[in-house]
Amino acid sequence: MSTTSTGLPLLQESWFRHINDFARNTTWLHSPMRLYAKDGVILFAFLLLVGWWLARRGGDLPRVARSLWAPLGVLLALAVNQPIANAVAEPRPYAALPHVLVLVSRSTDYSFPSDHAVMAGAVAFGTVLTIRSLGWIAIVMAVVMGFARVYVGAHFPLDVVAGIAVGAAVSAAGYLVVQRPLLALTSAVARTPFRPLVEAHR
Repeated sequence: MSTTSTGLPLLQESWFRHINDFARNTTWLHSPMRLYAKDGVILFAFLLLVGWWLARRGGDLPRVARSLWAPLGVLLALAVNQPIANAVAEPRPYAALPHVLVLVSRSTDYSFPSDHAVMAGAVAFGTVLTIRSLGWIAIVMAVVMGFARVYVGAHFPLDVVAGIAVGAAVSAAGYLVVQRPLLALTSAVARTPFRPLVEAHR
């Protein structure tokens, strides 16, 4: 694979430079991109809450179980991502390259894979698993989050592509493991005073 004088893959640096130059020329986008790149996690959390609420109102316990797995899948994916990031030990763009436009606070942790993208990928999978129509919104949000993290100078493009893939894959693998016990637990809760957590009153 061809590399640049900085030691980065040529395509990786080239893509990043194109997006960073685009950011320089679109100052009107700085505020919304910065806000979404930093605080967009709140919207993803809200999406998970909406998924659980709609599943609960539908009275479909398997769907409710899937909605309960969605946030757990996010936590699992983020936990799995930490040793990956430490093993790869890729520096942030602003630490690896000169003259980078950075629109957010500089972080000292590693760049690959992006935690924000891991979160977004896991939420997208969990939401698709719960309510497919809502899942399409989550997928679009995940893609925009990935782009925003590169736009603000916090990550290289492959960091966010890998992050979304790791988030979705870990959440999917985890669900395959816990699917049956989680459904059993959800059904058990439906027979207790905590039933409103998994099934709306009719």
